[in-house]
Amino acid sequence: MRSLTIKSTHWASMFKCTCAIPTSRRKRERTEARRDHVVVRSSISRGETLTRSHERRLTSRATAFKYERIDKNDAVLLVVDHQEGLFQLARDWHPVEFKSNILAHAELAKVFDLPTVLTTSAETGPNGPLPQEIVAMHPNASFIKRNGEVNAWDNPDFRAAVQATAKKQVILAGITTDVCTSFLALSLVEAGYTVFANSDASGTFDVKTSNDANDRMRAAGVQLLSMFAVALELMRDWRNTPGAKEMLPFFDKYLPEYGFLARAHDAAVNNGTLSGL
Repeated sequence: MRSLTIKSTHWASMFKCTCAIPTSRRKRERTEARRDHVVVRSSISRGETLTRSHERRLTSRATAFKYERIDKNDAVLLVVDHQEGLFQLARDWHPVEFKSNILAHAELAKVFDLPTVLTTSAETGPNGPLPQEIVAMHPNASFIKRNGEVNAWDNPDFRAAVQATAKKQVILAGITTDVCTSFLALSLVEAGYTVFANSDASGTFDVKTSNDANDRMRAAGVQLLSMFAVALELMRDWRNTPGAKEMLPFFDKYLPEYGFLARAHDAAVNNGTLSGL
């Protein structure tokens, strides 16, 4: 396979963004937003009209929204039960695509130099070990092998490993979405963390179960993002480091749609006839 030549300077010059980093949302605001969400859904299901006071609250909530982006300097990445046995349960993804997704999740931490915590559940049984590719990526990461706890947050060693990073944001993914990802994500929100779930690297029995689990996490304030969104929110600007030079090869490996877009651009510049559009 030919190597991919990246013209990072040209690509980076196409993207210009300067945005201030907003402050973290308070825990109280999350709680009130969830309560408003429940009231709205209940009213709609009963065919009722919202009261003026509640309309004012919702308007106020919308104007008070603060966009908290992933900060590569304040984030820890968790690999939760991406085990070779549990992989067989992830039927809401094609196996080839899902394997790529979970490896991409782990490699994001390597690209952005994020502190990383690996964990498995009863790996000597049918759940199986973590793929060797993931272990090899993070030879110095904390690796907590749980022997009984379903929710990783219930394990004191795992909890201590996350707390030791001193980061306030958590990026996570796991198998299964409705158990290993959701249970931990909800516990982390309760503990005061801002949680970003990589939905591309979490899998479960079927699409319905995945949707129900994602709805449950969203209602609790967990942010559900694609791998592409996680990567670009970490990067923010193609001129940064990591930026185009590091991320285009990453996408060529794990997101071929974007990798081939870059390849086509290079081919047109180097060997093709420009369309003139």
